[in-house]
Amino acid sequence: MDDFHISETSYLNVPDRDKNQSPAESVNSSISDLSTLPISSGRRRDYGGLTRRLVFAIGAAAIGSAFQHGYNTGVVNAPQVIVSQFINETYHERFGNYPLESRIKLIYSIIVSLFCIGGMIGALMTGFVADRFGRKGGLLLNNLLVFVAAIFLGFSKAARSYEMLIFGRFICGLNSGLNAGLAPMYLAEISPNHLRGAIGTIYQLVITIAIFISNLIGLPSGLGTVDGWPWLFALIIFPAIFMYLTLPFCPESPKYILIIQGRDVNAQKALTWLRGTIEIHDELDDLRGEYEKMRLVTKVTLSEMWYNPSLRQPLIIAVMVMLSQQFSGINAAISFSTDIFKSAGLTDDAALYSTMGMSIINVAMTFVSLVLVERAGRRTLLLFGLGGMCVTTIILAFCLGLHASLPFLSYISIIAVFVFIIMFATGPGSIPWFLVAELFGAGAKGLATSVSVATNWAANFIVSLAFLPLKEIMEGYVFFIFTILLVGFWLFTYKKVPETKGKSTDEISALFRTKAYQLS
Repeated sequence: MDDFHISETSYLNVPDRDKNQSPAESVNSSISDLSTLPISSGRRRDYGGLTRRLVFAIGAAAIGSAFQHGYNTGVVNAPQVIVSQFINETYHERFGNYPLESRIKLIYSIIVSLFCIGGMIGALMTGFVADRFGRKGGLLLNNLLVFVAAIFLGFSKAARSYEMLIFGRFICGLNSGLNAGLAPMYLAEISPNHLRGAIGTIYQLVITIAIFISNLIGLPSGLGTVDGWPWLFALIIFPAIFMYLTLPFCPESPKYILIIQGRDVNAQKALTWLRGTIEIHDELDDLRGEYEKMRLVTKVTLSEMWYNPSLRQPLIIAVMVMLSQQFSGINAAISFSTDIFKSAGLTDDAALYSTMGMSIINVAMTFVSLVLVERAGRRTLLLFGLGGMCVTTIILAFCLGLHASLPFLSYISIIAVFVFIIMFATGPGSIPWFLVAELFGAGAKGLATSVSVATNWAANFIVSLAFLPLKEIMEGYVFFIFTILLVGFWLFTYKKVPETKGKSTDEISALFRTKAYQLS
């Protein structure tokens, strides 16, 4: 890895930027230039392929971040009964009487839901951390939280404290919220334009793999036992160690180095390391062009982002695609899956292993999405996935509502659940994570990512909180709510979401500037 330290004489004869100069953090050029800006140059910029070093950087960033996100999402499912028993025994030791079942459920719900609250707070910190410490630096700093969380989670049983579980899950949420913003941003900024979607999908792919692994290890034959569950929660420390052993050898995002820090030569070094060649002229010129535009304007704020049409449009799109991911009903379908399988006549063990099979399908289809996203495009896959999920929720609602009188519908509902997972993994599951990074330049990207990822976590929390009460009232017909939401998201995507495949960030920004100019 010492090849990264290459002599500056190997690069283009371009003087370094003034390191004391603080470049503006807005992606837009002067409003007076709007009418002259092209939407696209019409030239596809293919800056090389998957080099060995780029693959190394992708693995270092994604495994050490997305794995935490996915593992902490799925780890609470399998050991729920055992952890509830621990809460019951601990409460009895303290107060001399056993708690009501409702109190145990409340405490466990807090353990689960505080992960989302931490995620929201972590997401809101993304912009500050990304611009202050960098994308790579922020990821490394963020994973220090994992060691704190692992200590509280791993020793909670020995300390006879379910409060330590609650605090540990909150810290895990903070870590995952920051990871969900920083990692896709880093992956997008180190990727060639023509591979940006495929590489961005890797974040969701690792999440699905981690969820599957957490469910697998959490089985009674694994660590889902009375003595093993603290170790199950504490295993999050290993992906963090992996990141600390690998990511320091990788460069910071070239876009961050040049556009935020104004260090031209260092950006050249980072690009050369990632691309495995000194032929980086075109890509570096694009970065310099974005840097020069940012110097003309003042620092972007949330208020400016809202009142400036060329920033408001991509912000609304970023928020809506995040909402479509969580309000699609995916978490509800996953939570309801075991009940669906049981209603079809499967035994408890068979239903559990069928749920594991569903996780495998999620992983496999996310991998398929990784291949398709640069062929079919982001917008096409979003429309296909949202449309398929909409139809499937209608089938699920009828099957779950009528299966008592028509038993054969239980088997159709099993198929519907698998189809629902396939449709989700095709596009809506992975694309929102990296689409936000594509819609904004480096200066506005941190703030936009904070807002959109925080929205994702908030929607996740709302669905987790509201689904079970609504299910008690509406039973299987609760999926009609998701049908209505999916229709709205499909129409929004069809009318508002542009295709970003193969376009540079500058070309995408120019598209929104031109639209804003035409509407003014």
